Amino acid sequence: MPQARRVVQDDWITPARTAWVGQLEKTVLAAPHPVVIVAHSLGCIATVHMGPEAAARVQGALLVAPADPERRAILSDFAPVPHAALPYRSIVVASSNDPYCPIRLAGAYARAWGSEFVRLQQAGHINIESGHGDWPLGLALLQSLTGDVARAAPASREARQISC
Repeated sequence: MPQARRVVQDDWITPARTAWVGQLEKTVLAAPHPVVIVAHSLGCIATVHMGPEAAARVQGALLVAPADPERRAILSDFAPVPHAALPYRSIVVASSNDPYCPIRLAGAYARAWGSEFVRLQQAGHINIESGHGDWPLGLALLQSLTGDVARAAPASREARQISC
């Protein structure tokens, strides 16, 4: 995806909410077009912590395997997780056996955020370690979000994807 930009965080070992959210907001606000965010795990939680200025530039978000910072001490800086509806279309994808977030909590996040919810059976944390490589379903879900952006912004016909 030539127009995609990856948000590189400074500290993956002891993540800090201010730094992670700040870097994500900076990337979103610097994009010349509306963005669609693709986030995994703690990136999902950073996404929902974004402030209103950055959130207003988001046209959609694919939130895969959200983390549970309220039950993991190393992630506690990201707690509490916001439970307000997101101001853009979003899809939460979660697995019935994710070791980092119970499926019921992922479903509760989806309901609170106003997200569509895709439940996968026995897919682990939906990453390379759980056996995922190319992921046609993920690509199709992303395309459903970028298609909405193309209709919403006909002048540019582009949306920038940001992955975190």
